Amino acid sequence: MSATAATLSAPAVAVSSSASTANKALAVGVAGLVVTALGLFVSGAQPVALSYLVGLSFWTAIAIGMLMLVMIHHIVDASWSVVIRRQFEHGLAAFGWLFVLFLPLLVSVWVKPGLVWPWMDLANVVHGTVTYRDDILLSKKSAVLNREVFTVATLGFFAVWVWLSARLRRASFTQDTDGAAGWTGMNRRTSAFGIPLGALSLTFAAIFWMKSLEPHWFSTMYGVWFFSNCIRAGLAFGVFIMVWLTARGDYRGVLNKNHWHCIGTLGHAFVIFWAYVTFSQYFLIWNANIPEETFWYNLREITHAGTPSQWKWVGMLILFGHFFVPFLYLLSFRLKSTASGLLPISVWIVGIILVDLCYNILPVLKDSHGDPLPFISINLVWVAASVVGVGGVCVWAYLRSLATSGAKLIPIRDPRIAESLTYHE
Repeated sequence: MSATAATLSAPAVAVSSSASTANKALAVGVAGLVVTALGLFVSGAQPVALSYLVGLSFWTAIAIGMLMLVMIHHIVDASWSVVIRRQFEHGLAAFGWLFVLFLPLLVSVWVKPGLVWPWMDLANVVHGTVTYRDDILLSKKSAVLNREVFTVATLGFFAVWVWLSARLRRASFTQDTDGAAGWTGMNRRTSAFGIPLGALSLTFAAIFWMKSLEPHWFSTMYGVWFFSNCIRAGLAFGVFIMVWLTARGDYRGVLNKNHWHCIGTLGHAFVIFWAYVTFSQYFLIWNANIPEETFWYNLREITHAGTPSQWKWVGMLILFGHFFVPFLYLLSFRLKSTASGLLPISVWIVGIILVDLCYNILPVLKDSHGDPLPFISINLVWVAASVVGVGGVCVWAYLRSLATSGAKLIPIRDPRIAESLTYHE
């Protein structure tokens, strides 16, 4: 109990160090955004805008994953995760800035319709000669697929995420001061309605932002696919944060092997969940063999001449990289029970999730034959710049919250903090 008492009385965090690191992260983020903007003069507006959408979707997925993990923690009344929950709560500070960064795409919907989402410009030609204005499938979806609904829905998504995050953060941070158990009850109630709201908002965000890039496509699994990527990405970045805090001494004596094992086991479970969802989507589409569904995969596997495209090999990389590599790796108790074991596979998972988002977004860029532009192209430069730019701002938001929120490093007055600090299997 002395170790527990020592941890509870320890300083919250090295504020000056976090603030300095935050400023550096913001500088890197601004530099990345500037490079992305310069890409407009090199490759044109559409490739850069779609690459920027990849970066935004990637970091939004991480933030959504953290939000869902916090709410899952509360709703199941978990004890082991109390000591890591606070860092996810700091990560939720990114939502407001993600909204600001999304505004250029939202403005483009009104200033230049069809730049990112082709169906917004009804004069755009689809399938050779027919315009979206005369397309029967789009006309049937027009009650939802229009820029007014798109705009209101996007504003609604961010409003839900920011509101839920603010409630969860306020209750958790305030409990550090007054120790009232009622804040735990408040967060459980927030999570009870927040999980359905989060599930619906992330599903429709994935449909509007990514799936609607090919408005003819049908898939009932798309929202669950995005959810699985969100959880995996949020959990992987949680590992990065814990390793960093442990390395600089803040988390020394807080995490033990059992905490790392729970993180690794949860990550392993979502590896299997992602595989189940993705296989189900592919199998159902392949088995039904309906043109309105199969064309999405055909575009990513073969060219108009019937030869394999670059995207086919990207799909194979996703298949093996998203499932087989982490699945086999995390079977090892030793590898998923230590920080040194979880760090490399977390880096791998985050990289594959980024490739997965590219696979879902970038093929909307097509050549004169209707084939998606190659994966390996200058567009990857703008994707990397966008990821760095948006990521720098998100990391800055996390570090700024860590340094200035006044919250302790861990929820020291949570009713289950002692149980979490001494957690064992």
